[in-house]
Amino acid sequence: MSDEQNKPVNEQELEAELGVDKEQTMTADDLEQAMNEDESMDRVAQLEAALEVANSTIEGQKDAVLRARADMENARRRAEQEVDKARKFALERFAGELLPVLDNLERAIQGADAENEAIKPVVEGVDLTLKSFINVVEKFGMVIVDPQGEAFNPELHQAMSMQETADFAPNTVMAVMQKGYTLNGRLLRPAMVMVSRAASGGVDTQV
Repeated sequence: MSDEQNKPVNEQELEAELGVDKEQTMTADDLEQAMNEDESMDRVAQLEAALEVANSTIEGQKDAVLRARADMENARRRAEQEVDKARKFALERFAGELLPVLDNLERAIQGADAENEAIKPVVEGVDLTLKSFINVVEKFGMVIVDPQGEAFNPELHQAMSMQETADFAPNTVMAVMQKGYTLNGRLLRPAMVMVSRAASGGVDTQV
């Protein structure tokens, strides 16, 4: 009789025990799921943070590359300008040394008697030499400044004298004592000139 009375009690205890275990098992699953979700959210947050850092690094590197490219382009342009400048004016000193030679050849032709048959071949030879000389220097950027009859330009001409005249407008080059020369647009030597002026006027002779 005692066994039959104990049976329901054991079943209830068993069921109660099973019920507690079942509840405890569900709670553990829920806890594990929640922990997994928290871990997933933490992982996502970490990945997002890492992505933000990576994007920031990429932007910084992109700016650095653009700046480096701009610096290289500026350096290349400066180098090209320096090379071009050196190429244009490397012969400046040498060209300046040639000017007296050109002057002497011109003086020889101007001072020679072109009607004298005895020296006429020599004069013609000097004239051909002068023309060939001028053709050569012009190939390297030299240009003759011969402003006869032109308006006086203090940037290219140097007034050696002024003379009142009615034959020329004021501030006009009446005569050229010595031709000037430029090299690739840079003045090597100003032309020495005589400038006309009105009776009540003058000319600015500052170069």
